[in-house]
This record gives sequence, structure tokens and C-alpha cells, in this order.
Amino acid sequence: MPKEIITFEQFLSTVNLKYQGFIQELHNYLLDNNCKPTFEQKSNGYFVSYKEGKPQKSIANFLFRKKGLIVRVYGENICEYLGLLETLPDEMAKAIEKAPICKRFTDPTVCNQKCIGYDFTMNGKHFQKCKIGCFMFFVNDENNPYIKKFTQNEIERRKNQCIT
Repeated sequence: MPKEIITFEQFLSTVNLKYQGFIQELHNYLLDNNCKPTFEQKSNGYFVSYKEGKPQKSIANFLFRKKGLIVRVYGENICEYLGLLETLPDEMAKAIEKAPICKRFTDPTVCNQKCIGYDFTMNGKHFQKCKIGCFMFFVNDENNPYIKKFTQNEIERRKNQCIT
């Protein structure tokens, strides 16, 4: 049986009305920066993934959890904009602190062999976090400007990387 084609509009219709403008704005920004979205139905709701570059690499996901909509940012260049981490609201900083440790830093034979987490400092503390769980933030009025700034920083750093 063919997979149902899911549109951005279908996904957006399931987002809290209060945050639809923000999600639309972030979606448009990602599209304007050559990110390609894919849409899937998961048990908790829709899952949207944005990839960019060649080869294509994930930059952001939208996913639902029981407590609400989350944006996951893949901050592979986090060390180039650490100052942003120092400005995050407490909720976002705590989410990073609670994220799982990347097991590949302690034992390179475990977890996905292609994956290596993030190694960075935030508020004077050293972290080695799993890239899947590290930068996952709830969509809400306080977090939204920082989610956007985080995404913009990552896209700009990826654009400015030297091509060899």
C-alpha cells in the first residue's frame, strides 16, 4: 500500500494555533536556505525533518511529545556560536544539561559508528552530549526567539564552511 503523502499544511494544522505563525516562519526560513523537508506520521503525531547540503545532513526536526511540540536543532557547529548558549532561558539550558551523554566519547565501539556527539562548554560547565537529544526545545513564547537564533546560527556556519 502506498505511503500517504503528508503536507506541511497538514502538519501545521496540528500545531497549537498560538505557535503556528512561528512554525510557519521557521519553515519558510529553512526553505529559503535550501533545506528540504520530509514529513512522516509517527505514533505521537507528525515528524518533520529538514536537511541541507550535499550530502544532505539534518539541520532541524519538528516532533510532538506528550507535553507539546519540540524543535530539535543539529548544532554541529555549536563551538562557533557558544555565546548563544550563555543567553538561553533556564528551561532551554536545563534541557541541554539533562540531555544524555554521548557514549562515543567514552567508548568508541558503542552507539552509531557514524555519530559523534557535541563537545562544548556552557555557563562554565563542560558537556559531551548525544546529538540526538542535546538541542531539543519545546516551542513556547520564551524559547521561540532562541530556537530561531540557534537555527540561523547553524545555517550560517554551515554555509560559510570551506569547500575542499
